[in-house]
Amino acid sequence: MVRIPRPLSAIAPLAAATAFAFAVAVAAQAPERANPASDAPEGTRAAAPAGGFPATYADALARWRTPEDIDRWIGASFHYDAARARRLSESERTRSGTPAILAPATFYADPAGVCVDLARFGVETLAAVDPSTRPRYLMIEFDPAQVGGELLRRHWVATRRQDGAILVYADSKRPGHVAGPYASIDDFVRDYAAYRGRRIVTVQERESYARTMRAAAPRRERGP
Repeated sequence: MVRIPRPLSAIAPLAAATAFAFAVAVAAQAPERANPASDAPEGTRAAAPAGGFPATYADALARWRTPEDIDRWIGASFHYDAARARRLSESERTRSGTPAILAPATFYADPAGVCVDLARFGVETLAAVDPSTRPRYLMIEFDPAQVGGELLRRHWVATRRQDGAILVYADSKRPGHVAGPYASIDDFVRDYAAYRGRRIVTVQERESYARTMRAAAPRRERGP
């Protein structure tokens, strides 16, 4: 069974119950421990709703009203692009430059990408659908790992706020999964390091995925 964090006492009972029920539903698709050598999804993809999804990104923005609308689409639609992951690895970027991160409309039309593409979709789409949830990027830096000759270190997910707590979503490792509620980012990091089987060196919430934002906020150094 996937571990679901205990709801915070400060969260309204109905909201906590709703978040918990949704987390249980999507967590059933992912194993308790992940393959540490990849950011690709674990488990099976969720089924699309009976009526399907909006035909275009513009249609989706016009119809979607809640974060759960976005989560459902991600869970049923996201495909991991291993070739793109290699092109975005640190060693390949050094040789060839950095490919552009996919814009949400492009990603919606062809939802194949990597963690930062999915995080961008999650943040920008939720900012349009429900900005009160304050979506942001969370950059996670693991101990470096060599996979297929490429250096992999950073992983991107998205965060949002609900009833004073933190929820983490748009994770390429667990598409559609909503982790939380958490009282702090550090609480999530402890759970996530155990799930991924990798030591997390630093984490940082950001307003942007761009590398120029690295100096915008202090990095949180993680202990051993």
